[in-house]
Amino acid sequence: MSSDRSANHFVKGAAILGIAGLLSKVLGAVYRIPYQNIAGDIGLYVYMQVYPLYTTLLILATAGFPIAISKIVSERLAVGDPLGARKTFRVASTVLGVLGILFFLLLYFGAPLIASIMGDEHLILPLRAVSWSLPLVPVAAIMRGYFQGHQNMIPTGVSQVVEQLVRVIVIIFAAYWAMSAYDDAYLAGTGAVFAALPGAFAAVVVLFYYWRRTSRSQAARIPHGYRQRVESVSNREVLRSIWNYALPICVGALVLPLIPLVDGITVSNLLQWSGLDKDQAVLLKGAFDRGQPLIQFGTFFATSLSLALVPAISEAVAQQKHQVISYRTEVALRLTVLLGLPASFGLSLLAEPINIMLYGDSNGTEALAIQAFTILFATLSIATSGILQGLGKVVLPARHLFFGVLAKLLLNLAFVPLWGISGAALATVIAYLLAMSLNFKAILRYTGAKLRMRQIFGKPFLSTVLMSVIVLFVEKGLYAVLAGGANTDGRLIQTVVALGAVSAGLAAYAVALLVTGGLTRSDMRFLPKGERLASLLTRLKLLRKE
Repeated sequence: MSSDRSANHFVKGAAILGIAGLLSKVLGAVYRIPYQNIAGDIGLYVYMQVYPLYTTLLILATAGFPIAISKIVSERLAVGDPLGARKTFRVASTVLGVLGILFFLLLYFGAPLIASIMGDEHLILPLRAVSWSLPLVPVAAIMRGYFQGHQNMIPTGVSQVVEQLVRVIVIIFAAYWAMSAYDDAYLAGTGAVFAALPGAFAAVVVLFYYWRRTSRSQAARIPHGYRQRVESVSNREVLRSIWNYALPICVGALVLPLIPLVDGITVSNLLQWSGLDKDQAVLLKGAFDRGQPLIQFGTFFATSLSLALVPAISEAVAQQKHQVISYRTEVALRLTVLLGLPASFGLSLLAEPINIMLYGDSNGTEALAIQAFTILFATLSIATSGILQGLGKVVLPARHLFFGVLAKLLLNLAFVPLWGISGAALATVIAYLLAMSLNFKAILRYTGAKLRMRQIFGKPFLSTVLMSVIVLFVEKGLYAVLAGGANTDGRLIQTVVALGAVSAGLAAYAVALLVTGGLTRSDMRFLPKGERLASLLTRLKLLRKE
């Protein structure tokens, strides 16, 4: 009975952690739109110049540590070594504390040099502002790992949401205050990146609240004069275990912020070297950065699917069920294409009305239309990385994405002087295409799977073409009806056109999938309430029986 209750508690905690992660990512993508509306493209430029570098340092300081700590803590508890679990916490606290302070000092005192490399001395203050959170964030990482080691996911989930919520509120408030009081976009960007500190502080407060609630009950489980039946681990063993667990995860996570970091270092500099003055280059870089939240939002499903893929593929590998591996691989790729393909084409076709609807003007529309295809290749890259990790090839996805980063750097150097921010957008698309292609090739090599390309790509592509025709037809029709030959740059008109065309496109795509058989009953099972919806569509003869 107690084991059932424990399992139920774990499932609930895992569900809360998953929902919290999704909420944090949604908040992390959506807030940039109102922030840009307040601070403009220069404010967005400041944020996107500084934050990828901060994220890179943060990954070096913390990535992999929560998982490593949780693994070691759970192992020590499983063998009856609660003192070893506490020792793990103390050693990890020391290590991460030192790393946090070290990276703070590097970023704070290295800010003038970094700003010089980025070609903008006004970035010194924002760089120093964001550095203050680096000593505090590792504290949250350690505590999250310790709770997860006790199979208590709720503190991690709640603290993630609170941290992101506080950060977003501070960002919006700071941007509004800086623009209304001083009309200073650089100051707004400084406030936006400084928001990482109150966000981290709020997370630590939440975690300490849970710590106080649970520490007494944990202490009560260790009687006075308790003598262990097993030998506890030494500090050196704890350090070795943390290093072995955390390093591979850190290397894999480190690659993700490198593409925006490459843009932060190269795009503005290359634009200036091409003959533009600094103010023009900054504005163009800010316009280019508009695509980031839309791309991030478009990859949510692939990220969630990837988390589910790793254990699903690992289970099939352990049982040596090669047909199951092939089937789950094909389903994952098909579902990713089903969402990524129409999202890319839709955003590309409607780049101008969506750009004006969200950001108020059409600056950077061409770059946004090109960047839209990053959604397809990034989602496929994420999904294929999950498949490879499930196969036990955990290093390959990071290596392939690193090749993509190198390609991004070289292509930026070649394309930005020729085509400006549109060249940078094209370089991003090719970088993710390269990483995805390398992942795909490795999957075929290690699984030997014979994938049905017509089912994976053919039917979704045909449905997307039909959707695109409807989208263009509705877009032109709405322009004709609403504008009547007048100026179509009004934000209200563009909003109606964007929402109307997107709604028509979604309906057309859904119908096209059902008609072509691109969506099957098996696919529906992966959707919320999918079985019930599949049964309804089957009764209405809209969904083909398998």
